[in-house]
Amino acid sequence: MRKQPRDVPGFALPADLRAEIQRAGYYPALVADVVASALLDDAVEAHLVHQETTIDEDAIRRHITVLVLTSRKLVVVHADDHDDDEHHHHERSVATATCESIPLNSVRGVMVAHVVSAPGSYVPGSLGREITLTIGWGAVSRLDLMPASCGDPNCEADHGFDGTLAADDISLRISAAADGDAALAGALHFAATLTATLGR
Repeated sequence: MRKQPRDVPGFALPADLRAEIQRAGYYPALVADVVASALLDDAVEAHLVHQETTIDEDAIRRHITVLVLTSRKLVVVHADDHDDDEHHHHERSVATATCESIPLNSVRGVMVAHVVSAPGSYVPGSLGREITLTIGWGAVSRLDLMPASCGDPNCEADHGFDGTLAADDISLRISAAADGDAALAGALHFAATLTATLGR
């Protein structure tokens, strides 16, 4: 017996989130169900849907990321094209969808890098046409090391290394040129909403 819409997890999502997943076009029924299964009964406060296509030497791969903010957690869903090595000779397509739920009190930082062309003629309030949104919650950390110095240009002593530790569990680039003005505005809204929850 075919399931009625009310019995399908994805139909429980807010209409605007379902519409964005549908518009992204990457197996929307699958992605919507995975997102809904991670949300359970939590109400959606903000969301961001980002679809990318990458071209390898021998394949075109699609990838979608869905970020959903609730009052208690950040839900991150990734779905990708995946090679089915076991059935490669049958050329079967396989998608892998993964969800992660992060308690809001575990989110360590939200970074928004604004890319502005022709900054000399920047229009106040425009914030540029491209951003990179980076969110860290401690699952992945990057350590950047460089030789330390004492400031004396003639000093030849070994001062060890200086470094910075950055948490960047996920990083998304959203461009008005590639993704549209609405996508850029939505990403900025999501980043602002998530930033407002820090320390909650």
